[in-house]
Amino acid sequence: MARETVLITGASAGLGVEFARLFAADGADLVLVARREGRLRAPPDELTEHHDIAAHVFALDLSEAGETTRLVERLASAGIEIDVLVNNAGFGARGSFADIDPEQQVAMVRLNIGALTELTRALLPRMIAHGRGGVLNVASMAGFQAGPYMSVYYATKAYVLSFTEALSEEVRGRSIHVSCFCPGPVATEFAETASMADSKLFEKRAALPGPTARGGYAGFRANRVLVIPGLGNKLGVWLQRFAPRRRPPHRRKDAALTALPSPVRPRA
Repeated sequence: MARETVLITGASAGLGVEFARLFAADGADLVLVARREGRLRAPPDELTEHHDIAAHVFALDLSEAGETTRLVERLASAGIEIDVLVNNAGFGARGSFADIDPEQQVAMVRLNIGALTELTRALLPRMIAHGRGGVLNVASMAGFQAGPYMSVYYATKAYVLSFTEALSEEVRGRSIHVSCFCPGPVATEFAETASMADSKLFEKRAALPGPTARGGYAGFRANRVLVIPGLGNKLGVWLQRFAPRRRPPHRRKDAALTALPSPVRPRA
């Protein structure tokens, strides 16, 4: 079988670097994409030194309109054909929806949803035509629930989860691997970018990026549609099936409010 060429977004740090190491160790050529060119140059130098592979870098900010199209055009101009797409780039922001900069929230949707969708649509047809390859979409445990004070981020990850599960069904039987990777908190730059460095969630529960990425990589290679690393995370997803979708109304002295019936529990 010919050597794979793997495109990884968000490849300058965190899980992106770890995925690059894993694919390189398997002998795959790499196309690494991130917005910070200086940081992006270090991983290819390390990987080509230790593995007999080629590594290409493209410094692009995929949260900006038109940059995904530009990336696809640059791949075509360079004659680079992608076998595996790892949609890893993404960011979050903590705060009230009404207070967070609207441009930042739009950029989050463009990156977490738009770039992921556009790249998948651009590269998947060739994979189908060749009967090989795949797409690994990095979502989050956040995709399984609503997230007050991170409402847009949680919603984007719910999209990634739903989109990937549907896509996996569409390509079933075509020898294409499609996986959705849903880690919990990971010790990467995400927490600082999202203003969550002081959050107990990251202080006490953040997993190391290396082992986390290995779990996602193994799940993708095994063609598992949904990859959730860690027993605690798996249990959390299972328990959410029994949680109500909405809370009862606040108890107030207003008789009209206190007389309201309790909300109906939704069916599983």
